[in-house]
Amino acid sequence: MLKLEARPEASRFWRIGSPLLALALTVLIGVGIFALMGKDPLKGLAVFFWEPIKSAYALSELAIKATPLLLIALGLSVCYRANVWNIGAEGQFVLGAIAGGGVALLADGGSPRVIVFAVLAAGVLGGMLWAGIVALLRDRFNANEILVSLMLVYVAELVLAYLVYGPWKDPQGYNFPQTRMFDAVTQIPRLLKGSRINVGVLIALFGALGMWLYMFRTFGGFQLQVGGLAPAAARYAGFSSRRALWSALLISGGMAGLAGAIEVAGPIGQLTPHVPVGYGFAAIIVAFVGRLHPLGCVFAAILLSMFYIGGELAQSRLGMPKALTGVFQGLLLFTLLACDTLIGYRIRRTGRA
Repeated sequence: MLKLEARPEASRFWRIGSPLLALALTVLIGVGIFALMGKDPLKGLAVFFWEPIKSAYALSELAIKATPLLLIALGLSVCYRANVWNIGAEGQFVLGAIAGGGVALLADGGSPRVIVFAVLAAGVLGGMLWAGIVALLRDRFNANEILVSLMLVYVAELVLAYLVYGPWKDPQGYNFPQTRMFDAVTQIPRLLKGSRINVGVLIALFGALGMWLYMFRTFGGFQLQVGGLAPAAARYAGFSSRRALWSALLISGGMAGLAGAIEVAGPIGQLTPHVPVGYGFAAIIVAFVGRLHPLGCVFAAILLSMFYIGGELAQSRLGMPKALTGVFQGLLLFTLLACDTLIGYRIRRTGRA
């Protein structure tokens, strides 16, 4: 018989090895799914793990998908390390897109190029505003931040729908629910001609570096982590729990809002009802697969973006349902949660009673 036995201390090996084992199990289960659906498992795996990296164009598309995932996951990592459970980054992403898009719509052909900075700053402020509502309700009324942040996602989507179906609707858009295309002066500069990759990729990478410096090299980051790991010790040391709550949520909301502004001012170029595609929820998986560490989030964001692209290719080339992307994301999360048991426990063989 087998039983779980508590380790005297957490396993450092499995802290790194657990995500890799979870990925391997996800691939094995994915092979079974392809086989049960009558598809060639090798072709299915190639669509998910080879097609997104086989050419320079494919890598550029991979980077575009990974950018919002990485930015949002960095903010969520700060929240979760502070023991603040922000589940509504999708809503903060949408508000950032709305705020950034609103500034972009004010521009015209004579606007200076620096208006791009105003678009991004508006996105950050929009995300912070939406996360600030969560912080206010938690701080003043002790409302559960999980429920509040999650419910605000749907409010944000309704606000977006109202704007693109109503006052911001393009009068020359053939009655489609969308704004006019943003002027070129407001769009994020591209890095390479012939591809859609833009400066947002560099912003995300510098964001990862900046978040690492904040979390592990500043006193403010130390306060947040102590408050999350040992609330009693944080109170004894005089660290403010209110300040940690507001800081974590505002940072998280700002990063999600920045991702939204980069998305609409970059690859999309306008506001539509299809701006929310689940990046805010997928970034939760990115944060945990990346072990709430900025460097880990970089690799996890690349992996999850491969799932997004692979799901789209599987739909068009193999005739598989669009929901396959969510299936692989869910498999990765649940296998990770299962494998994380090995961090605190070891499997022992015992004799029969």
